[in-house]
Amino acid sequence: MKKTLLDPQKKYPMVMPDGTEIKTVVHLNQVIDHPQIEIGDFSYFGHFEVLEDYASFLAPYLFPLSPEKLVIGKFCQIAHGVRIITSSANHNMNGFSTFPFNNFMMTPETSAKEIEAMFQVPGRKGNTHIGNDVWIGMEAIIMPGVTIGDGAIIGARSVVVKDVEPYTIVGGNPAKAIKKRFSEETIEKLLELKWWNWDVEKIEQNLEAILNSDIKKLYNIRL
Repeated sequence: MKKTLLDPQKKYPMVMPDGTEIKTVVHLNQVIDHPQIEIGDFSYFGHFEVLEDYASFLAPYLFPLSPEKLVIGKFCQIAHGVRIITSSANHNMNGFSTFPFNNFMMTPETSAKEIEAMFQVPGRKGNTHIGNDVWIGMEAIIMPGVTIGDGAIIGARSVVVKDVEPYTIVGGNPAKAIKKRFSEETIEKLLELKWWNWDVEKIEQNLEAILNSDIKKLYNIRL
């Protein structure tokens, strides 16, 4: 098999011609090892600082004992300051107070089951799913239980509170659909093609078609 320049196992995927690694850009699945986070190949985070704990920054309320998962597809582009707020951030709103008393009353005798029970609050939203080839702009916030479709673009500093359809541009607080990136027919073909699942060699050989907007040309490569 021909050697490819794209390498999903690189911690720092952006390397200058002189060999300098840009250490503020990381492949997320090479720097995150968390039982509740799944990340596809080539999805990267470009942050202005090198972080010690990328999982805690990106999803600060997702804990090893959390019942929900964060699932990020392949080839996602996540900009500086993005935060993903997962369901374990929720407080119980059914009583007179929303204060999480039990969080501050744990002892060495507190069991894992008791901790897990703290996350079981009414109205929890479940897993958060980010599709493939999604671009999330600087300092955007993704709220609990949201599903973002393949090819979507999230505007900078948007607050995403509901699902985003594939290949849709959204922005604002709360984020609203601005426009579809392509026609419904083209989107349907792109979702059928799923180019992000092609072999890396095939992707490299067909970058011109992937980076352009001629769906016929790209569709003809599918076999």
